[in-house]
Amino acid sequence: MPTTTLSSRELNHDVSRAKKAAQDGPVVITDRGKPSHVLMTYNEFCRLSGARRRLTQTLAMPGLSDIDFDPPRVEIAPRDVDLT
Repeated sequence: MPTTTLSSRELNHDVSRAKKAAQDGPVVITDRGKPSHVLMTYNEFCRLSGARRRLTQTLAMPGLSDIDFDPPRVEIAPRDVDLT
């Protein structure tokens, strides 16, 4: 994953370039030559922050259709109740 570095001035002059670069990896924004901020896509932020996904989002992730998943069926039998 490539990291792009832009100065604050470069960011202000070409925000679309920074957004496009963030699609490939993090963009480090410098202030007076020192790293100060990081720009990344929202999906990457969610992945790194451990944000919870809904089950439907998780099941829709690419590549999951290649995984064999056949859990054993579990039968739950009711218990007899003695009401005497």
